[in-house]
Amino acid sequence: MSQENYAVGLDIGTTKIVAMIGKENEYGKIEILGIGKSKSLGVHRGVVNNITQTIQSIQQAVTAAEADAGKKINEVVVGIAGQHIRSLQHRDYITRENAEEVIDNNDLEKLVNQVFKLVMLPGEEIIHVLPQGYKVDGQAEIREPIGMYGGRLEANFHVVVGQVMSIKNIGRCVKSSGLELGNITLEPLASSNAVLSQEEKEAGVALIDIGGGTTDLAIFKDGIIRHTAVVPFGGNVITEDIKEGCSIIEKQAELLKIKFGSAWPGENKDNEIVSIPGLRGREPKEITLKNLSKIIHARVVEIIEQVFVEIKNYGHEEQKKKLIAGIVLTGGGSQLKHLKQLVEYITGMDTRIGYPNEHLAGNSNEDVASPIYATAVGLLMDALENNKNQAVLQVEEKEVATETETEEDPLPEIDQRPKKSFFDKWSEKLKDFLDNAE
Repeated sequence: MSQENYAVGLDIGTTKIVAMIGKENEYGKIEILGIGKSKSLGVHRGVVNNITQTIQSIQQAVTAAEADAGKKINEVVVGIAGQHIRSLQHRDYITRENAEEVIDNNDLEKLVNQVFKLVMLPGEEIIHVLPQGYKVDGQAEIREPIGMYGGRLEANFHVVVGQVMSIKNIGRCVKSSGLELGNITLEPLASSNAVLSQEEKEAGVALIDIGGGTTDLAIFKDGIIRHTAVVPFGGNVITEDIKEGCSIIEKQAELLKIKFGSAWPGENKDNEIVSIPGLRGREPKEITLKNLSKIIHARVVEIIEQVFVEIKNYGHEEQKKKLIAGIVLTGGGSQLKHLKQLVEYITGMDTRIGYPNEHLAGNSNEDVASPIYATAVGLLMDALENNKNQAVLQVEEKEVATETETEEDPLPEIDQRPKKSFFDKWSEKLKDFLDNAE
């Protein structure tokens, strides 16, 4: 089986690294062929802080996935998150030389490239430029300007910015693990592809992905991404708080959180107690579940409130921007008991837990449909999409080469090729940069 038929997503998280191999079946659903998972040991809050350890963890996950699928991994699509990601709104326009010609992809590219030239803070680089809506000669609210006539083309953009060094470090880790970097995608975008339905994106929805080191937010309205943010807290700070508050070791704190943790202190009776073995001959510790829940509750409320501030920044309270589908929670942290109720209580918005089974084939392993794998599934979808676009472009290039003379066309030809996402171009630039840096 050639690499063309299958693709690989690599999720480099703060707590775990997942390599996922999959292909598309004849119904357009995704079949998972193999999964490899390893403990992530060189990443802090979504940012690589130990290259050697990260490379080892990546290789471990990749080897496990290869063994599981019985296939070789060459190229991967990687996710990027971390506390250095921020986003801003920007408006830009171009004046076209000839208003009598229809607007095509080249005009849109020209406009986007102009946004890429924005001056950022030192050490920052634009990762994504996402058009929000176009205006042609003052006519507003145009979703797709291709094929229209007009002299002035302007657009609102959602611009995502990140630290150059953090991005390069991820690229370096992937390359040093002996892998090709196929693409880099913003993790909240990947997760949202995996767990949200098109209806939700149209109605307006906020996806909150609670990972180990960071909590990512992506807001959609009218089918377009409107806002992204990364809050530098995740499941790990909850574990830290339990560790400090109960004076126990991290491993015990993590187990306590997963087995008995709840985000709602009212649920536990005062007499519910867990006994934890002491270290090396010391007395066992007794911890009341009520106390445990209080510690978790305090930290979760803080995380949710920070995310809610971002949702308000987007403008959720305006009638036109209302998020009708409410909130979808995903990521490992979304499995905390009673979290859904707490989020609904704090935000007053409908909430559901998002499982990445929207696009998976019916016979997929149940484990894969866990919120823990939302990002990995999203990255795999991205990788498969990339392969498809590459194949289409190659076919087109062949066709162009074989066509010699064509008849005059009465109507201007509209460029219908799959648009090379701005991200593809950006990752190409990054790949060149990494190659030169070798």
